[in-house]
Amino acid sequence: MELNKYIDHTLLKATATKEEVIKLCNEAKKYQFASVCVNTCYAELVRKNLEGSGVATCVVVGFPLGAMMTEAKAYEAKLAVEAGANEVDMVINIGALKDKDYHYVENDIKAVVEASKPAIVKVIIETCLLTDEEKVKACELAVKAGAHFVKTSTGFSTGGATKEDVALMRKTVGEGIGVKASGGIRTYETAMEMIKAGASRIGASSSVDIVNHKEKE
Repeated sequence: MELNKYIDHTLLKATATKEEVIKLCNEAKKYQFASVCVNTCYAELVRKNLEGSGVATCVVVGFPLGAMMTEAKAYEAKLAVEAGANEVDMVINIGALKDKDYHYVENDIKAVVEASKPAIVKVIIETCLLTDEEKVKACELAVKAGAHFVKTSTGFSTGGATKEDVALMRKTVGEGIGVKASGGIRTYETAMEMIKAGASRIGASSSVDIVNHKEKE
């Protein structure tokens, strides 16, 4: 198993500088990670630095709260894809889900999916804020809206990925949709735990440490 191909090498903190983003790209090229995941303002910088490497450019949209207007969320996604993003990780409107306004949640996701074409869309449901019933519903709505992945967490809320949530999400979406585990994954052991639970992608900022641990075994 090529663990590196599961990993989105991630830097999303507010203080991220161009120099740090370029370093992230260089690491991703060296280790051949699946993608580099950044905020949308760095989409073009990452695309240029990854050109010809086989590593995808991934961005987060509506991040980290997901509570912006649907049109603004979709427009952010559109601009990021035009700037070179191959993958878009969007945050759902969590309040709307809790209000059981499922029509709104589905349309919010669908608008980003449409605006992001031909990019892959991953839907962040922020599991730490949801009941199991809400997690299942969010995954069902993401699939219905045409998303390619469901994702556990932003890493900026009260908790990150758990193997239990990954297993529940995998069970809900079946085998045809990706499941991304992110938030708090800092070791090889944790990454493998998530993959065994059903994750097909891992979001991590400790990616180099994770794969180096594996190589030392």
